[in-house]
Amino acid sequence: MEITVNDLLTKGGANIIDIRPVEKYNDNHIPGAINISFMNIINFPEKYLNKYQTYYIYCQRGVTSLKASQLLNAKGYKIFSIRGGYEEYILNS
Repeated sequence: MEITVNDLLTKGGANIIDIRPVEKYNDNHIPGAINISFMNIINFPEKYLNKYQTYYIYCQRGVTSLKASQLLNAKGYKIFSIRGGYEEYILNS
């Protein structure tokens, strides 16, 4: 499942997760986003996610986060990938 940046920006208080490497996150990220690496969120979702909440994840361009959202949704989590990733966010903010 995907969501556009514009739709995301209308959701106040959303659970936003940046799955990029910590260096990229530290350079800049969507305000309010937390950083959880792709490998950690895929391998240990129960440590970071609650099946009763909805999460919005992104990577640099939206490809890796789409893959992650598909894997996590198959495990019963409610995950939306932010279409176009961080690059799309920069273009729309």
